[in-house]
Amino acid sequence: MKTIKLVITILSISALLISCTQQQEKKETKKETQQEVKKEAPVPNNTLSQDEKAEGWVLLFDGKTTKGWRGYGKENFPEKGWKVEDGTLHVMGSGKGEAGSGGDIITEKMYGNFELSLEWKVSEGGNSGIFYLVQEKPGQPIWKSAPEMQILDNAKHPDAKLGVNGNRAAGSLYDLIPGDFDAVKPAGDWNHVKVMVYRGTVVHWVNGKNVLEYHLWTDDWKKMVLNSKFKDYEDFLNPAEKGYIGLQDHGDDVWFRNIKIKKM
Repeated sequence: MKTIKLVITILSISALLISCTQQQEKKETKKETQQEVKKEAPVPNNTLSQDEKAEGWVLLFDGKTTKGWRGYGKENFPEKGWKVEDGTLHVMGSGKGEAGSGGDIITEKMYGNFELSLEWKVSEGGNSGIFYLVQEKPGQPIWKSAPEMQILDNAKHPDAKLGVNGNRAAGSLYDLIPGDFDAVKPAGDWNHVKVMVYRGTVVHWVNGKNVLEYHLWTDDWKKMVLNSKFKDYEDFLNPAEKGYIGLQDHGDDVWFRNIKIKKM
C-alpha cells in the first residue's frame, strides 16, 4: 500500500513539474513573440526609432514643414517650386527642362563628418540630385563646389546612357564615378540611399548596397577632377571639410522623405 502511495505521489509531482514547465515555455514563447512584434513594428515615416535617437540620428525633415531648409543663396525657403504634401518634400516639375521654378534648397546647418539617410522617388524621365559639402558663394551655382549623388529615372532619362560607364546614372557620383544600375528601383518607386562622409572617405549606398567609395583631397581625387568638367572649379577640386546638404531642383517632379543625419 505504501509503495502504491509513493508511486502516486511521484506521478503527481512529475505531472505538476511538467505542467509548470509547459506554462513557463508558453510564457517565454509569448514573451518572445511580443518582442518580435515590437521589434518588427514599422516606424512611421519622418520619425526616429528609439535606437536611432540613441545612436544620434536627427531628422532634417519633419514631414509637415520646411523647417531647417532654405533656398540656395536665399534667406528663406522658396515660395514656389517646392511644397510639403502627404509627408513628402516635393520639388514640382516646371515643364521647362532643367529650368526649375523653385531652385535648389540647402540645410540651414553645415555638416562635416556625417552619415546622411533619405528616401527619394522620381517621376518618369525625372532628374535631381543630392549635394553635400556645399559651399554657398554669391554668383556660383551649387554644383561648382559640391559632390553630387545623382537621382535619375535610369530607364527614361538620357543621362543614364551619357557620360562614361554610367557615371550619370542614379546613385553615381555625378559625372565622375558610376553607381550600380541593378541597385536602383524604377520611377515611381521609393529608393533608400545613404551617403557617408568621414575624414575624406565618401561612400554611397543605394537600397542597402554599397555602390561606390572614394577619397577626397587625395592625388586620385585631384587627377579624376582635373580630367572632368569640374576641373576649373577650385572649390570642387579642393572640397571643404564642412558644408551644407542640398537637394536639386532640376525641373522634374521628385519626392523626398525620411531625411535624417547622424554626426560622426
